[in-house]
Amino acid sequence: MILLPAAPADDAPHLLVVDDDRRIRDLLSRFLAGEGYRITTADTAADARAKLGGLSFDLLILDVMMPGETGFEFAKSIRKSSSVPILMLTARDAAESRITGLESGADDYVAKPFEPRELSLRIAAILKRARPAAAAPAESLRFGQFVFHIGRAELRKGDDVIRLTDREREMLTVLASSPGETVPRMALAGNGGPVSERAVDVQVNRLRRKIERDPANPLIVQTVRGIGYRLVVSP
Repeated sequence: MILLPAAPADDAPHLLVVDDDRRIRDLLSRFLAGEGYRITTADTAADARAKLGGLSFDLLILDVMMPGETGFEFAKSIRKSSSVPILMLTARDAAESRITGLESGADDYVAKPFEPRELSLRIAAILKRARPAAAAPAESLRFGQFVFHIGRAELRKGDDVIRLTDREREMLTVLASSPGETVPRMALAGNGGPVSERAVDVQVNRLRRKIERDPANPLIVQTVRGIGYRLVVSP
């Protein structure tokens, strides 16, 4: 039996991939959908503009060298009326091209050929920067019988301090910084290092054994299929 990847969540970030190369569009669509994003594609700037007229997107991925209106020209046009984040994608890696892309209003610039994981991390970073400014974070969060003091990265159960490893402390701090929100697996990998998603899952399971009443049916650190995890806090 062939297992198909889980469908992205309805509230997953929606990305528009604009590239005249069908192979690149298909490759990015499959990869980014597997990363948990909702994907729409367009093969020209005109096609992309039509889709922008009827859909809302969280990020645009634009190829520079498209027939007709180039990615640079399209980005400039978009910037006249929208602040939607833009990632430029091109085979040209000259400094002048990167500067032109940034001057056109792009938020970041990736040259082909690129590592898919690097692209995913850059997308996650752009989306994080684009989030609206949040209110001042709480000093501590309560979940179940536990209280996590964010500034000290200290977990307590009543008067007892729960011993955490450095990785568990890092992951809990990341989750606690966005309580109730979905955090992608790669955001929990730690320092951008080469940590596999499987390794993240293993580390999360170890953390669950310390804070969940039933780690096999977690209520505090919940899995969001195809994307990552979220921390459910007490009101």
